[in-house]
Amino acid sequence: MPASATKALRVAVLADSDTRWKWGALTASRVSPETPDDTDVRLDGYLLRGRATPTARQLREVGVDADSLREVTAVEFLRAMDEARGEESYDLLVLALVGGGVQAMLHGLARIWQDRADRPVVVTGYVGVVYEKLADGLLLRHGADLVLANSRQDADRFRAVYEGVGADASAVTEVALPFLGGAAYAGEPAGGGDGDGEGGEKRPYTVVFAAQPSVPDSRRDRTYLLERLIRHARRHPEREVLLKLRSRPGEHTTHIEELPYQKLVQRADPPANFRLVYGHMGEVLDRTDLLVTVSSTAALESLHRRIPTVVLSDLGVREALGNHHFVGSGCLASWDQLDEGHRPAPDPEWVARQGVAADGGYETAFDEARGRIAALLARTGGLPPLAPYYTLVTAPGYLPGILARHHLAPDGTPLPGAPAADRAPGPVRQVVRRAARGAYRHGVQRVAPVIRRMGEL
Repeated sequence: MPASATKALRVAVLADSDTRWKWGALTASRVSPETPDDTDVRLDGYLLRGRATPTARQLREVGVDADSLREVTAVEFLRAMDEARGEESYDLLVLALVGGGVQAMLHGLARIWQDRADRPVVVTGYVGVVYEKLADGLLLRHGADLVLANSRQDADRFRAVYEGVGADASAVTEVALPFLGGAAYAGEPAGGGDGDGEGGEKRPYTVVFAAQPSVPDSRRDRTYLLERLIRHARRHPEREVLLKLRSRPGEHTTHIEELPYQKLVQRADPPANFRLVYGHMGEVLDRTDLLVTVSSTAALESLHRRIPTVVLSDLGVREALGNHHFVGSGCLASWDQLDEGHRPAPDPEWVARQGVAADGGYETAFDEARGRIAALLARTGGLPPLAPYYTLVTAPGYLPGILARHHLAPDGTPLPGAPAADRAPGPVRQVVRRAARGAYRHGVQRVAPVIRRMGEL
């Protein structure tokens, strides 16, 4: 009998950044098996301590509530999973981490659950578009009960990689991005610039540039994109031109941002119709008439809502930028084309293969995953041991280093001296830890970039 039939469905999500917390928590809500009463689902969040641990503001912006939320080291998390037994045991665990983090947790969990058949169903996947390190990232995620693919195209690619190395590909499960949604685009304001909004209010035609923390990564390219956005605002004073930013200065997200647009814009002289915005992407899309980006997942959110969407080709169509993923989409265009009034027409077949499902298929996109998890929870005799592809036999020169980054030995046990390996941190240790993490973040985002630039002189 599935655990959810005798007690509240208990779900845990381990995430290492604000974006992955959003993906993990929303994925958990999408794939959790149905219960007689939706209030019987408990969600506990664990934030893996590191450079990208989200701040309170970032967590509020994600807009996902959890019954509990705490920051942990890898060893602390494993101890919590080991202690969660009986009525406190989890039914579902979502690992919303980078590939190396997933692999380390799989080995650590395999050790603590080696004698337990009543372990949780373990799910992992990707936050968005998979355009680099496909084989590396996938093999680091192998061993989870479900490896989620956000589209039919990704599911085909994932299976091909696993089968190509002789690994079991049955865990690959097609879903869609869990944060798609919102009202469909209602069309341009009347007159193309100052039509009626809700309640008869006037609203301008709105262009949104969705910035990314690390794409592009050079000062020249980021300055170029900012200058073109400002130029577009000057050329179209009747429009509202927004630069949508992921994080405020001093905050980290999934990727390190060494050259925040907030700093670059201080040297510019933008017009009154140009401004910076933060907040939930869905709320920004509610007022967007044209979404522009280099390769942000926001493009897929926009396409799902049928908002005109442009993936910039100004800096080339290159793997390093991630915009090569949009070849065949019909969305590639340059600022020159946009300035002249070009509007993209997305290719329906391409869109359908990306899991965007603008025609209603999104409502059933998670049915397969939900059904598979329910079947695993109901499996007679419990679940088999976790069995990642990487072991000391298949990758003896790679796996130990992956595990050591999380203070785990090759057998998944905590290394000597691992943080909080033997006890929970006391109040003094917690204060020291917060101060150390603040100093580390300052070093990564402020000091290290300066040193690198000095070295380039």
